[in-house]
Amino acid sequence: MLGLDVPTLAATFLQEHKNELTALLTVVGTILLAIAVDRALLHRGHKLATAVVREELTPVLDTRLRFLRRLITLSIVVIGLLLALSQFGGLSRLAAGLLASGALIAAILGFAARQTLANLIAGVMLTITQPLRIGDRVTLEGEAGTVEDVRLNYTVVRGGDGGRIFIPNERLAAGILHNDTIVEPLVALEVELWLPHAIDADAALGALRSLDGAPIARIAEVTADSVRYTVTRGAVPPAERTARASELRADALRALRTAGLVGAGVV
Repeated sequence: MLGLDVPTLAATFLQEHKNELTALLTVVGTILLAIAVDRALLHRGHKLATAVVREELTPVLDTRLRFLRRLITLSIVVIGLLLALSQFGGLSRLAAGLLASGALIAAILGFAARQTLANLIAGVMLTITQPLRIGDRVTLEGEAGTVEDVRLNYTVVRGGDGGRIFIPNERLAAGILHNDTIVEPLVALEVELWLPHAIDADAALGALRSLDGAPIARIAEVTADSVRYTVTRGAVPPAERTARASELRADALRALRTAGLVGAGVV
């Protein structure tokens, strides 16, 4: 009797829970497909892209490939979830309508997750316009670092101390972004010094211009309390700018002290 009942019970169970099981299989299949596509794009996308353009992978291409891979994966997951919802009678019309109407999808997502959608759209714009790329040295709102990744909703920047800064894409798209390496691989090496009004300006400029490397020294600003001098000496890789700027500032201070112009009063 048990042997006869098991197939019957199994058939009954499958019939009663057909929609739930189909939805579950759809979700599992979607996840597996998304993982497979993501890995395929990760391992083969770069190779295919370099074969098409016949050159090494550039920061521009690397940035776009990373973003495109994540966007395709997200699209697969969203479509799979909608297909799973369509297995239920009460939600089938809704899911079918969502699948058929891109405008409705945009309206619902825009209402329910305006900030997320704004970051996603900003990420698409950043990927297309390329104001920053993987490996670029950037500064935004006082935070400086090297672009490590451009994701769907935020961009990862590695700071000078090695920590990661996660910046929403919308802020990158709407804010003022300084990119030191998008055109040239080197940045100007420049430091500033604040000196008292009592110091002879011509003597100070002469001492600063006598440094090694023929730096350019000039008066940049005069305030009621002091004078701001800037010293520029060549160009350096962005990653070396902080250390080299410290060296230049120390050289400038030594030159001013050797000339007898300052003691310990340089700011």
